[in-house]
Amino acid sequence: MSSSPSKPSDLVTAGDVVLMQGLARRLVAIRPDLVNPGASFGGLAWIWGKGHGSAGNCWRRALWFADTPSGKELVAWAWAGLPRWVRSSDGSVRKVEDASLTFQVHPDHAELIDKVIAWFEGVAPDVDRRVVMTDTDKDMVVRWTEFGYRPDPAAAGEWTRLNERGLAERDPDDVAKPMLPEGYRFRTAAEVPAAAVAQAHLDAWHPSTYSVEAYQGVRTTAGYREDLHFLVEAPDGTMAASTIVWLDEANRTAEFEPVGTHPRFRRRGLGRALLLHAMGAARDAGAGHMTVACLGAPGNAALRLYEGLGFRELSRDTALVKRKAG
Repeated sequence: MSSSPSKPSDLVTAGDVVLMQGLARRLVAIRPDLVNPGASFGGLAWIWGKGHGSAGNCWRRALWFADTPSGKELVAWAWAGLPRWVRSSDGSVRKVEDASLTFQVHPDHAELIDKVIAWFEGVAPDVDRRVVMTDTDKDMVVRWTEFGYRPDPAAAGEWTRLNERGLAERDPDDVAKPMLPEGYRFRTAAEVPAAAVAQAHLDAWHPSTYSVEAYQGVRTTAGYREDLHFLVEAPDGTMAASTIVWLDEANRTAEFEPVGTHPRFRRRGLGRALLLHAMGAARDAGAGHMTVACLGAPGNAALRLYEGLGFRELSRDTALVKRKAG
């Protein structure tokens, strides 16, 4: 067993993300319920792509490798977001006061969690430290609590649920035909100017830190395909809804990240039609399985949408926090 240097100067690189995606793929093949929030193939690509240009200098990482029959492989990693100033699309500026951690440990190397925790506390020693993980791995959650981490009250009611459904490739009726209102049409990012693609996300998630530059960062991320980045164009030319499909060809699975509809165009069936259209395209591209994450509290509109499309719970997250000393 060996590990990479864990100096605070170790910034997250595009190459690191590819290694992390590789671990995600290996986990999906054996225990998809153990993939942590933000550590999925598509989640890693989305987070890195949209944020490395603006927040990358506040991202630190550590990597742990092991010798395997296939060669040296990444078996654990930690990605910390440190305090920073954040500017949103509405012009507001806020300071992120705490440190947050995304991480993943292969279950065959569960002993590395102690190194992950020690590294996080070393790289962010004088601030509140927050971490989110799947609650499926009960032993992992217990280990964090043994280091003084407790349920995060700030995350109460904000927990997320990972949802899944199959795509029956031999049954064309498994995914219903999408129906758009008259005058609306499906587009791909290959057909739409970059500014309009970025605006579609900004409109759906206002206020947001997203921008045209962030979108260009997403486009250069491993796994991004503009033919699997879908939008709905309204009769007036507005990009009223959008989603990106991230295809993991090794496991024949795909995930939605993100999904959003402009507030002015909600409650018209656009989100449902968009997801059906995208699932059909994902199936045509080779996927036999889809996932999507959303807030898990009962009554959440997105959850109702996904359940109405046949998605069911695969796992849910748990958020922990350790307050700074003093």
